[in-house]
Amino acid sequence: MSAGISEDARTAIRRVAASDSLLVALDFDGTLADLVDDPMEARMLPAARAAVDALVAAPDTTVAFVSGRSLADLRVIAEHLDTSQVLLAGSHGAEFWIPGEGIVTHEEDLEDAGLRDALRAHAVEATGHLEGIWIEPKTFGFGVHTRRAAPADADEANRLVDALVQSEAPHWRRRTGHNIIEYAFRHEGKDSAIAELRGRTGATAVLFAGDDVTDEDALRSLDDTDLGVHVGARETAASLTVPDIATLAAVLTQLASERVASLE
Repeated sequence: MSAGISEDARTAIRRVAASDSLLVALDFDGTLADLVDDPMEARMLPAARAAVDALVAAPDTTVAFVSGRSLADLRVIAEHLDTSQVLLAGSHGAEFWIPGEGIVTHEEDLEDAGLRDALRAHAVEATGHLEGIWIEPKTFGFGVHTRRAAPADADEANRLVDALVQSEAPHWRRRTGHNIIEYAFRHEGKDSAIAELRGRTGATAVLFAGDDVTDEDALRSLDDTDLGVHVGARETAASLTVPDIATLAAVLTQLASERVASLE
């Protein structure tokens, strides 16, 4: 067994590894890739990439990345090619990429898209005087990044944009993450993304791993036959917690090994 993996974790890994059809769904930022100041520079750590590749090669196993990133941006940072067998759920499950099908998305309303564009512009204007603030365009809304801002500027940016959205789009969904607040006119979450991926793949068990607050929706949605993994140290609904990406990579590598052994 891999070093650093507890006996409880090993037991949980063996249990999901023995399922008939396994879906391994993974958040990207903070789970497979380090959090970085420039979000578009994020890339999978080598150990995480090797673990993903091993799972893709395992029998009756489907791998998916489930992210709040727009699908287009997720494909860039994941270095995802048209020939990839990894499924993608972007925008918290409002848009998908499926092998053999390509992009699958639920149609957006022109009125919603118009409001999105107007609010993005208003957010950029409202925060333009603050250093280190980046308004990230997203397919169904936008995000306010404050990682590179001083705490006072970050607080002011969030206050200004919160007030803006509350005034112009109070029905939008608001999500918090690591140095980001996201606003969207779509209300899908990572829980609905897991449900859709489970249905598409016919999975009899799911392993979902994530590190952020937005991953808790998916973790809470898992069944007794599934396994939730949290990367980090905060309170979580996950049944298994690992301290960092390297340990998660070891868990995933062990899962791939157990998967091959259990189905031989």
